[in-house]
Amino acid sequence: MIDAIVFAITIVLPNLALMGLGFFMQRRGEVSQAFIDQASYFVFNYCLPCLLFFSVVDSEVNYSKQLVLIAAGTVVTFVLFIGAELYAKRFIRKPADQGVFVQGVFRSNMAIIGLATVANAYGSDGLSIGAVYMGVVTILFNILAVITLSRVSKSLDDTLLSRSTMVIKKIYTNPLILALLAAFAYKALPLPSIPAVIHTTGDLLAAVALPLALICAGASIDLKAMLHLSGLSMQASIGRIIIAPLVAVAVGLAFGLSGVHLGVLFLMVASPTAAASYVMAKAMGGNDVLAANILAFTTVVGLFGMAIGAALLRALGLI
Repeated sequence: MIDAIVFAITIVLPNLALMGLGFFMQRRGEVSQAFIDQASYFVFNYCLPCLLFFSVVDSEVNYSKQLVLIAAGTVVTFVLFIGAELYAKRFIRKPADQGVFVQGVFRSNMAIIGLATVANAYGSDGLSIGAVYMGVVTILFNILAVITLSRVSKSLDDTLLSRSTMVIKKIYTNPLILALLAAFAYKALPLPSIPAVIHTTGDLLAAVALPLALICAGASIDLKAMLHLSGLSMQASIGRIIIAPLVAVAVGLAFGLSGVHLGVLFLMVASPTAAASYVMAKAMGGNDVLAANILAFTTVVGLFGMAIGAALLRALGLI
């Protein structure tokens, strides 16, 4: 059990430390909102794509063996989405709250906290597996988020065609998805080796990605929002922190996953609510205050949930 606890601390503590640094800097006035916005843009559009591209290109992982993991992740996503939709229709009256609640339950922060925790736990091979998983499930996340948030719009211009166009645009302009597709194409085609100077530059950008993203996440934490939860935001947070990881483990075991693959599934699903959920809720007319509350609470508390879950799974010999 001591080994399991040490494992959990090892994979979560670095993330907490970097987020704590970001929060400390923000409280001291050493980072501005403009810096956070610009750094987050830089990470998302340049650093993370390099991290994903080179982690796939350099890895010897057999990606055909990841199909079971991706299938399990797809099932988990649909179970959480449908379950949250049924709950929202039964217990939540306001349309502006329903979509935000649903998104807060099913959409996890895979690109930053998920990948960082997987990298801490399993190194470069785990990071490569997590990158492929994230690339596929991110597409599903975007589609389901638009579906659940579109109930708010009353505009005549908001049609099935316009929503479908929005989803397609988000997919083909997402730099993370484009980076993964480029990496798969490079590995599949008989292309020459990447020049050393380009590879070194890409490695340097990749090394910046997760630390800077975690610092920005910590600097974005709003304690006031986190400590003033409504009943609805607490319900969504319980869905994300407790229900989602349990569903992930149950589905993963049903699919026969174990070791690294079950660990990747658990850590990616158990991650806090995605930061993009707030941006998307605000853009589509959802309750952005509710979205911010869910995001703040799960970002902090969710990491402790990941540590406890990882320790239990490790003690049971499942990951």
